[in-house]
Amino acid sequence: MANKQPVLEFTGERFTPECVREIWYEHMHRYAFASRLAEGRTLCDAACGEGYGTALLRQAGAEAVGVDIDADTVAHACQRYGSHYVCASVTALPFAGDSFEVLTSFETIEHLAQQQAMLAEFHRVLRADGLLIISSPDKAQYSDATGYQNPDHVCELYRQEFVALLEQQFKHVRLFGQRLQFASLLAAEDVNGAPGAASNGHCHHHYLTGSMQLITGIAQPAMYWIALCSNDASRLHELDCTHDLFCDEPQSVYAHYNDQVRKNIQAGHDLQARDSRIAELEQRLQALQQTSTAPDDVQRHAASGWWQRLTRLFQRRQR
Repeated sequence: MANKQPVLEFTGERFTPECVREIWYEHMHRYAFASRLAEGRTLCDAACGEGYGTALLRQAGAEAVGVDIDADTVAHACQRYGSHYVCASVTALPFAGDSFEVLTSFETIEHLAQQQAMLAEFHRVLRADGLLIISSPDKAQYSDATGYQNPDHVCELYRQEFVALLEQQFKHVRLFGQRLQFASLLAAEDVNGAPGAASNGHCHHHYLTGSMQLITGIAQPAMYWIALCSNDASRLHELDCTHDLFCDEPQSVYAHYNDQVRKNIQAGHDLQARDSRIAELEQRLQALQQTSTAPDDVQRHAASGWWQRLTRLFQRRQR
C-alpha cells in the first residue's frame, strides 16, 4: 500500500494506518485474522472506513469490496487503494442477495442503534454457507471497568447481548476474545532451524499474577470480541487454532516503549545535573550573602544581572 497519497485525518475514532501503538495493533490484527479466511473468496468489508483493511484483504487474495457511508472517506479509499469501494449504509447494502462468501465488519455495531437491521442485511447478502466476521467492544471491560464513555458509541453490548443478536441471524457463533498484552513468545523450530515447522496450531498461555501466582490459561478478560458467524457449522472451524498472534516487523509498540525508557533515563540524568548545579549556586549565593554586608556591596551585587538571576533561582528553590 503506497503511503505517497494524501492521508486521511485521524478524527479520534475512525482508525487510519498512520495511527500508532495500541490502536494500530488492535485494528490490524482483526484484518490479519480475517485474511486467513478470505483467500480466493468474494468478500464485503462493511463500514470499511479509510480502506486499508479492504486493501489488506485483497492483498491476501480475496475478491473484496469496501463499503462506507461517508462519501469523502470512500473517495479517499478509491484514490489511495483503487476503485474497490462504494458509498452506502450497512443497513442498505447495494448488492443482491447471496453475493458474498465472507463479510467483515469491525468495530461497527456499537456505532448503530439499528443493530438488528444491520445484521439482517449482512445475512441477506451472504451466501447460504457464508461467513460473517464481526467485532465489538465488550461493554463490561471497555466502559464499565475503565469508567470511559466513548461519545461516538451509540449502543455498546455486553458479551451475552452480542451473542444473542448474532444468533438471531446465524445458527452458529464462535467467539475469539481480543486484548493487548505484553508477552514473550516461544515458537517451535525443527532441527534444521526452520521457524514454525513443528507448530501444530496449539498454544499454551501462562499468566503470572501480581502476587507471583502462576496460572495456565488466559486470566485477563477480553476487551473486544471477534465473532465468526455462519449457518454452516463447518465454516467456524476452518481455523485450526485457539489463539491467534499478531506482530509487526519493526516492533513499533516495543520500539516506542524503548524510546520512552531512553527519554526517561536521560531526563533523570538531566534533573540530577540540574540539581547539582542548583546546589552549587546556592552555596555561592550563601557565601556572597555572608561576605557582602556593606550597603554599597549589596547595591552593587543587586544591580548585576547574574545576581538577580541567582537570587530568583534561590527563591524558587525555597518554595
